[in-house]
Amino acid sequence: MQTTKAKSELNLFDRVLDLLSLKPLGAIGLVILVILPLVPPFNQEYLIRWLCAAALIAAASVSFDFTAGFINIVNFGYYAIVGLGGYTSAILVDRFGISPWIGIFVGALSAGLLGFFLGIVTLRLRGIFAAVMAWFMGLALMGLATKAVWLTRGSLGLRVERLFDSPSNLPYYYVILAMMLVTYVITKGVTRSDMGLAFKAIGQNMDAARTSGINPVYYRIVNFTLSCTLAGLLGGFYAHYYGILTPEMMHTSKTVEVLAVAYIGGRGSLWGGAVVAFPFIYAMEMVRSSLSNLPGLNLILYGLLLILVMIYYSGGFAAFFQQHFSKPKNIILYYLVNGKKTA
Repeated sequence: MQTTKAKSELNLFDRVLDLLSLKPLGAIGLVILVILPLVPPFNQEYLIRWLCAAALIAAASVSFDFTAGFINIVNFGYYAIVGLGGYTSAILVDRFGISPWIGIFVGALSAGLLGFFLGIVTLRLRGIFAAVMAWFMGLALMGLATKAVWLTRGSLGLRVERLFDSPSNLPYYYVILAMMLVTYVITKGVTRSDMGLAFKAIGQNMDAARTSGINPVYYRIVNFTLSCTLAGLLGGFYAHYYGILTPEMMHTSKTVEVLAVAYIGGRGSLWGGAVVAFPFIYAMEMVRSSLSNLPGLNLILYGLLLILVMIYYSGGFAAFFQQHFSKPKNIILYYLVNGKKTA
């Protein structure tokens, strides 16, 4: 009752932030991301392409962290699920002439259904075994995309209709930014609910959660299905943004990139990976373009960064940020970081 009264006293700004599961600083960051590509020098096409790629990885890290950070299942086949959403949408658009916008949502549905059936089969297993099974599933999907040349054109690549006729990347940026926000709002909303408490209990100690009356298999399947659905949604965008799909986009190295962003950002935080993705992807693009004669260097850097984070700051960027802004030394900054406190 006290919580209800406190919420009723929130002003309109706080109500909107609460609805979107955002702190004031998060809202400011979102506004900056909205106006950034309109301001020189960020209005150049190659920088907007970077923003699109970063927003895609940011959204993927949120969806990935929803499973890894809460029910303690690392989905090593994550980007294969992204690829499934992309291929489903692309094939439907190419073969049946449906709208790419509809194809994206059908792709999300197909990914969610696969996640549901995979969850029934594998999520009775303990964490490491479930993670290995997810990896095997990813390898199987990649192999299927490679061999089913009659459907996917294999390594030749499947041409995909783009969402917009405009050569500009700006409309794509706002689409993926909206998807990033939707992904965060959905996952954050779920984790703030009673179901989110069950997820956390399962992730911390599955046996204790079962003893307290929580059904681990049920909640794991719900979590995994939602994560896969969101991955499929992002896969549909990937297909209709880049305009071509190859089986290589389902490779485990793509999942490692998302994993690195999620863990460096802060496992279990959701927002940490979304924040880290933008400078992280930019830095990796600079390294890739400067040292193009050293293939695979990005994977080495991902590994080194993960090792350093796990050794020196296992909570990642999110834990570091919250630790240093947990006390109201500056009341304005404290409000921006933590939000308005109500009795």
